[in-house]
This record gives sequence, structure tokens and C-alpha cells, in this order.
Amino acid sequence: MAGRGDPPEGMAPDPGGGEDEYRSVVFDESFVRAARLQEFSAAERMGEHAQAVRSLSGVRETRNGSRQAVLLVLLILLAFGTAIYLGVRNPYMPPGDQRAEPLRITVVPLAPQGPVAGGEPAQLFARSPAAEFRGGAAGINLPDTGRTGHFSESQVVTALSIAKDYLVASSLEPDVLTGVTVRPVRLLLDPDQLAQFDRSVESSLDDGRHAVSGWLVRFDPAKVGLADPTPRVQGTLRFAETATDMLEVTTDHTFTYAVRPAASGAGPTAQASLFTVHRELHFRFDREDLRMHRAELLTSVVQAGPQACGAGAAGALKPLLAGERVSASGGPAVTDPYATGRPAVSSLCGALAPGAQPSL
Repeated sequence: MAGRGDPPEGMAPDPGGGEDEYRSVVFDESFVRAARLQEFSAAERMGEHAQAVRSLSGVRETRNGSRQAVLLVLLILLAFGTAIYLGVRNPYMPPGDQRAEPLRITVVPLAPQGPVAGGEPAQLFARSPAAEFRGGAAGINLPDTGRTGHFSESQVVTALSIAKDYLVASSLEPDVLTGVTVRPVRLLLDPDQLAQFDRSVESSLDDGRHAVSGWLVRFDPAKVGLADPTPRVQGTLRFAETATDMLEVTTDHTFTYAVRPAASGAGPTAQASLFTVHRELHFRFDREDLRMHRAELLTSVVQAGPQACGAGAAGALKPLLAGERVSASGGPAVTDPYATGRPAVSSLCGALAPGAQPSL
């Protein structure tokens, strides 16, 4: 049996036949193969000078796990930084609310070429081009809708509904028509246009910017009253996406009102007459407008008659009543407010087409 310090297979013979002075401290291959790592027992590890023995594979696994943890943290930080960068730089994020432009207004009075026809409202409507028109808001119908490139169908419907609400508030609301209030109209406007609107109401001017008739239909209650509370309406609404963040709606409607002189005293009721207003309004909506249920009004083109050309187009409308007449001096172009399409606004005053009046 080999001694404590000898290799398990005994001493290897000296190839030179002599004594090797380092033989006692050199381990041959058989000794290395027979060596085993020994882990101390729990009791031995509790000793003051004892230490546990770990294999090299355990060290490698620990180092690999540490590297993976560091890489994972770096990947998370990289992903988080990328998300922040894209969030700031993303060109497809919805832009902020854009400032509204001032409303551009054109108001064209239409002078009659003869006396204004009078009678009872029902008879006048039946004998006029408004005979087939529907009454009130029922005459303002939304078109077939669908999604656009960047707006959903529900957003398109919202834009059309806001435009209809504006038409109802500004053209059909009795208290607005008679000058009692402007609040229903004002609530639907973009805040950037409120100063222009308020100035138009308080001090109307025929300057293309501050005519109150461009914003709403109003009669002077001291001179004109409604003979029928339900105007007749017919027209169209169209929509289009003009930018990735912008919808536009164009409305083209004819409103026919039965009016009579304002009531005074206890005398007999005067005959009614018809007054026609053709309004083409151009609205613009961004996503904030849709969310807040408001509109930016870009242009307003109004033709209204019968009224005198010199009556002024800035303030309240001034209908000529039953039996009144005025000559259309200067030979203005004949204009039919019941005709569809973009109104002709080449002259500051138009001659009301004979066919636009009730037949006798």
C-alpha cells in the first residue's frame, strides 16, 4: 500500500535510473486524476478556520446569472428611453387646439320687383316654392356618413350634428329670431371667435367681419313679428377631411319665414308675408372642437329678401311686409334664394326673382 505522500499507484520509476530530488513534491497524472474536492461537513464548517469548498461550475453559474441580470436592466432602460423619445417626437400625435380664424361675412339683400304678396301663412306657404319644405329642424337632415382617412364615423356624425345644432340655434330658435337672446348661438362657437361675435351683436358693421346677420337670423322686434312660429327649411350638408386633424362641413339651406308687422294696439291683425333667407355656412372642426361640441365658422354667405337694398346689411334683417314695394335701383342681378349651389355674391344688392314670391 502506498504511503500517505505517495501516489496511489506507487512511485514511478526514474527513466534515468537515478534519484529525482523533486520527486517528493511533483504529482504525476495518476495522482491528479485520483484527486477529489471534498466539502467539509456542517459541523466542520462551523469551525473557526473552516471554509466551504465550492466547485468551479457554481461560480460560473453565478457569474452568468449576474451578467443576465445586468443585461435585462439595460434592455429595460433602453426600452423606457425609446418610449419617452418616441412619445415626444412622434409626428402622429394629435396636435394641440389650433387658433380659430375670424369669420368672413357676405350679406346680400334682395329687393322685390313688385309689391310684396300678403295673406295667411298657410296659404302663402302653399303657393310658394317652400310648399314642399319641412317645418323647423325636421328640414335639416344629416347626409349618409362614413369614416374618413383620419376620423371615425362617429366623429363625422358629431361634426355634422354640431353644424345642425348651429343652424337650429341661429335660424329657427324663436328667441334668437326676435332678438331676445343670442346665448344658444354663442355656446356653440369656438372661444377664439367670441370677441368677434360679441362685437357683431353689440355694434354691427357692414365690414365683412361684424355683420350680425352673418352669425344668425334676427328681425327687429319693434317692427316685425313672426306670423308662424315654425319656419320652413330645405337644404344640404356636406363634409370633407381637409387635413389629418381637420374636418370641414358646408351647409346650404333656404329658410322661409312668415312675418307680419309687430302687434300694436288692439287693431286688426295685418296680413302676413314670406321672407326668405338663403344661408351657406362653412364650418371647420378639429378634435378639440368635436370633444367640446363647438364649431369654428369660417365663412357665411347670406341672401335675404324681400328687403330694400338701402336697408343696411349689418344689423337685424328688415323685411318688406305685405303690400310694400321698392324699386331695385341700379339694375341688380336677379337672384333666386331658392336656387341651390353657391350663392352669387357679385353685387351688394340683388333683385328678388319673381318666382321666389308666392303666386297670386
